[in-house]
Amino acid sequence: MEDFMLDYELFFAVISGKVSSAINRRMYRDLRTAGLDITPEQWSVLMFLWQQDGVTQREIADATYKDKPSITRLIDNLERQGLLYRKQDNVDRRTNKIFLTQAGQDLHKSARIATLGTMQTALEGLSKEEIEQAQYLLKKVFANIQELETSNK
Repeated sequence: MEDFMLDYELFFAVISGKVSSAINRRMYRDLRTAGLDITPEQWSVLMFLWQQDGVTQREIADATYKDKPSITRLIDNLERQGLLYRKQDNVDRRTNKIFLTQAGQDLHKSARIATLGTMQTALEGLSKEEIEQAQYLLKKVFANIQELETSNK
C-alpha cells in the first residue's frame, strides 16, 4: 500500500459530497420533469417506506442517515402532501409508526422510473463489471466506516 497514489482531487470530491450533490441535483430535475413534487431527500424516505411500510421515525432516520430534526421535517412535509401518515404504535404509545397513503404508494412506479433515469445518466459509459466493482468497493468503504463508528460508541 505504500506505493499507492491517492487522487486527492477525487478524494475531496467524494468526501465533500460533490458526487452525491451532483446526483441529487440531477434527480431533483428528473423528478420535476416527471411531474413529481418531491425532493431527493423526500424520495429517500419514501424509498424506505416502499420497501418496508409501517416503521418508526427512528428506523427511517437510521436507514437514511438523517438526524431527528431533518426526518421530522421531511415526514411533516410528506404528510402535508398526503403521501404518508403517522399512527400511534399499539405496543409503545410514545412511538408513532409511519405508513404510506394510497397516494404515496401510487407514486412508487413513476418515482422509480424517474430515478432510474437519473442513475442511467450517472452510470453512462460504465460497463456492467465496472458498476458491480464500484458497488462492491463503495459497500466495503461504507462497512469500514460503519464498523469504526459502531466500535467507538
